[in-house]
Amino acid sequence: MPRALITGITGQDGSYLSELLFNKGYEVFGVERRVALEDQSLRNKRIDFRCVKDIVSADISNFGSVFHAIQKIKPDEIYHLAAQSDVAESFRDPFQTHQINTLGTLNVLEAMRVLVPNSRFYFAGSSEMFGQVEEEPQCETTRFHPRSPYGVSKVAGFYQTQNYREMGHFCCSGILFNHESPRRGKEFVTRKITSAVAQISTGKDVLIQLGNLDSMRDWGFAGDYVKVMNLMLQQKVPQDYVIGTGEKHSVREFAELAFQYAYMDLHWEGKGLEEIGVASGKKVIEISKKFFRPSDVNTLLADSSKAKVELGWEPEIKFRELVQMMVKGDLEIYSK
Repeated sequence: MPRALITGITGQDGSYLSELLFNKGYEVFGVERRVALEDQSLRNKRIDFRCVKDIVSADISNFGSVFHAIQKIKPDEIYHLAAQSDVAESFRDPFQTHQINTLGTLNVLEAMRVLVPNSRFYFAGSSEMFGQVEEEPQCETTRFHPRSPYGVSKVAGFYQTQNYREMGHFCCSGILFNHESPRRGKEFVTRKITSAVAQISTGKDVLIQLGNLDSMRDWGFAGDYVKVMNLMLQQKVPQDYVIGTGEKHSVREFAELAFQYAYMDLHWEGKGLEEIGVASGKKVIEISKKFFRPSDVNTLLADSSKAKVELGWEPEIKFRELVQMMVKGDLEIYSK
């Protein structure tokens, strides 16, 4: 029975991946920080503990801690998903972002090299690595131009992974574009919108503060994307793949659909920073300067042709289905 180690197992992707691997016959192990900023009850609700053999406490940014975790588990496959993944937070604290994302990735790779050199390694890259894009859509050969400390840290992790591959290890990166689900953290704009919509629909007065409504993103379903992580580690030769839907939609469109699925009509009044969203006769959305990034990424769009041809992967959940799924999930929570 193969043994898989997932760093960041209590996050959105880690929870879906643990279920996928368990159903494929893996022994699944996780690594989690002992202390996390996110509400512990929310983190634990994501995980189906029946799918997990054990979760080991370890600090990714500490090599000794990572070393002992891998020494204990001795995994055949390592899925490195743990990261400080909030782009806005990376501007506020770039030092912590690089400590966790850049040094943390190096710690896992080096512990693997020393302890389990034949293990297969997956690194969770990000579309934020492309940043100020020079071509559209973006594929594996598109040049990186990150526009945030988070994006820079992910580029560093990507090249570290590439370097260990060139040293003879089975290491690959998935450059995943935005992927969401009802398990998404509430600090992310998509879940921020759907959770507020659910509360508004149940009679609560909630005002959503957003930044750039016209930012365009390629949004997919996290449950689809974890499948490709496993597929990548089953190939004969380790390679990197861009993963996305090939469609882009704005934050504005996401909000409109979310209100629509909760049977509310959302319309816009005003312009620029004075623009507001109105539903059921009330102001429900306002623009706030604090949610604009110091250096923004306006549009991201994936070309996943390589993954479709070589891995046989296709996203199953479409954008509208994703928004509806997330609204439904939050309606179930807040209607209680």
